[in-house]
Amino acid sequence: MNDAIIPLVVPMAGENPLLPHLSEIIAAVVFVLILTVIISKAVVPRFEATYQARTEAIEGGIEKAERAQREAQAALEQYQAQLASSRSEAAKIREDAKTEGGRIIAEMREQAQAEAARIVQNAHNQMEAERNQVVSQLRAEIGGLATNLAGRIVGESLDDDERARRTVDRFLSELESHEDGRPTQQPEESAHR
Repeated sequence: MNDAIIPLVVPMAGENPLLPHLSEIIAAVVFVLILTVIISKAVVPRFEATYQARTEAIEGGIEKAERAQREAQAALEQYQAQLASSRSEAAKIREDAKTEGGRIIAEMREQAQAEAARIVQNAHNQMEAERNQVVSQLRAEIGGLATNLAGRIVGESLDDDERARRTVDRFLSELESHEDGRPTQQPEESAHR
């Protein structure tokens, strides 16, 4: 019987196996108190500082973002005001340019019409002068031819220039009045023939 005997610890009659010893309870309370003091003195202030820094950073960022938003809004309003001003100024410049263009066109048209009238008047004057010159030349030539012809027909020389010129002028006047549609006076000799 060599049986090993396992000693069995039998609790004493009055002890509760579920309750810890008093020394363990005191050690646990002391450990919790020491841990609470260490955490409240070292860890909590660091957490508080970090929390405060993050709060300030977030609030600063929000404030900075709001300030940037206000500045952007002010810049946008200023840009829109400048754009509206520029548009109205551009419309005014366009309107002024149209008015000025119309005025310039009217001036140029008046100048062109005046120049055209002057050119036409000069042409009429030149034509009238040339016509008068041609008529004078024709009168002289016709007069010379008529006196030569009359001299040959009559058989006498009609050298009296003044008489010949008057006769030719009267003849040409009669021709001109006949061309204009005015009745001409017939010389008495031709009426008797």
